[in-house]
Amino acid sequence: MKLFFERETVKPSLRMPHPSVLPEKPDLSVSARYKGSRIGGDYYDFFPLSDTRMLFLLSDVAGKRDQALHIAAAVQDAMRERAPEFLGDPDANLAVGVTNLALELNRVVMQTAGGVHPAPTFLACLDEQFGLMHYVSAGHTPAFIKSGSEITQLDPTGLPFGLFSHATHDSQVSVAQPGASIVLVSKGVVEVAAGRNEFGVERVLKALEELPFGSAQDACHHLLETAVKFAEQPSSFGPQFSIPGFRSIHEPNDMTVVCLMRMAKSAAAV
Repeated sequence: MKLFFERETVKPSLRMPHPSVLPEKPDLSVSARYKGSRIGGDYYDFFPLSDTRMLFLLSDVAGKRDQALHIAAAVQDAMRERAPEFLGDPDANLAVGVTNLALELNRVVMQTAGGVHPAPTFLACLDEQFGLMHYVSAGHTPAFIKSGSEITQLDPTGLPFGLFSHATHDSQVSVAQPGASIVLVSKGVVEVAAGRNEFGVERVLKALEELPFGSAQDACHHLLETAVKFAEQPSSFGPQFSIPGFRSIHEPNDMTVVCLMRMAKSAAAV
């Protein structure tokens, strides 16, 4: 029974981002694979701006899952509302547009969270015709471009979103040749562990080197399965790692892999 002076606290309603839809493109293979721990806040999205311009994002919002996805929903709204303004014009300066969109998304993270709230994010706009990719890697794990036997690692270009309201992230540019794959992995992939050993960036690189990919789906499947099998290895630190109640130094996290592959036939259009 409640006393007359007790007040019911009304919890704010938390939102979820709309499910990401994989775009179907004749010259671009797009895929994403996800393994959830029900703890993290991985969020990916694709937003075609035109027939030849693709905006995409992978973000790992800190905090408990419900709050993280609530912030991700606000980021999704802002990206879809403001991206046409910054990047929709055929004559838009993509470097400036991506920089301005990153500034806006950083502001939205802090506003929605009500203060400081880290959200490492990789944000990019790909010109599908020429393969130019303008991107911001705000404290995110490295991204990769695999072209034949060559792999280019794209390291973070600034601090995560959600730390400073007026932080700027100048966009960088890279090139994905026809047949090349742009691969993004979340922190959960890099930090998944077998005992005390993390999968790490080095094993991501090794997995990318192992075999040629026929599609973005192949790349996502191979990378995620390789990370999962690594984590399932028996620990070399003995049976104490399976004692009930023993706490590993590694917390579970979402694992996400995103891949965009320029099809080789697009070379004829370049």
